[in-house]
Amino acid sequence: MKARRLGIFPNLSKENVCIALPEFITLCRDWGLEPLLPNAAARQYGCEGYDTAKPDTLKALDAAVSLGGDGTLLQMARYVVPAEVPAFGINFGKLGFLAEIDLQGMGKAISKLAQGNYAVEERKMLRAGVWRGGRVIAESHALNDLVLAKGMFSKLAHLTLFINGKPSGRYAADGLIVATATGSTAYSLSAGGPLVMPELDVSVITPVCAHSLAARALVIPLSERIELKAVPGSEEMMLACDGVNVSEVDCDTCVRIEKSPYTMKLIRLTSRDYYQTWQQKLMRNI
Repeated sequence: MKARRLGIFPNLSKENVCIALPEFITLCRDWGLEPLLPNAAARQYGCEGYDTAKPDTLKALDAAVSLGGDGTLLQMARYVVPAEVPAFGINFGKLGFLAEIDLQGMGKAISKLAQGNYAVEERKMLRAGVWRGGRVIAESHALNDLVLAKGMFSKLAHLTLFINGKPSGRYAADGLIVATATGSTAYSLSAGGPLVMPELDVSVITPVCAHSLAARALVIPLSERIELKAVPGSEEMMLACDGVNVSEVDCDTCVRIEKSPYTMKLIRLTSRDYYQTWQQKLMRNI
């Protein structure tokens, strides 16, 4: 499918993004694409605008692109995933595992997009609900990971893990990460979790700085239901979704994590495979 209306999600706090944005808009128009920007920036750059506060308006987009790092792409995903808009990222940051296009490849990527010369991968996601008194008080969907962590730096988080309703672990740690296969290369990897092929339907459960030599990462089917509960008497914790705080969690609440009904439609514009990516991105300093 040839894209026509391209929603641009720029991280305008980055100087190099602001410098490159006019050139990027020109490239889009040269290839017959209509660039759209957030309403707050659209007039400044002579573009039509979109409103993230009105998700239905995003459904008019044929594709979307983030200009920034992986964090910018994750922020974009919160808006485009419910609208089922395929998206990709151009990396202006350091690592860029999800935002796979670099600045030098920007022009080639736009030409491929305009000509319909690309593939779309569907990346599975996780849904977390915070329950209290038999009702959901907060809900969020994660492309990378969900993190339940302690609130105070000097104290450990004490929590219990249940899988499909069965006690499956008890942790004294800085926190616990539940990552998708896509998110296995993010915080989970830094905490000692495994690299996982993004096509696999799994969840990766990784403790952060666990006070135990026996604590190890778990890889389980994505279909399994995960519950996290604070041990009675524990300090309050915080649940974060893809780096954004969702809800405080205490002994009266339960975090339930399961496969999300949403998937991220990730546009692939290069022939580089996963093995090449992790070698180039994660082993470049060796």
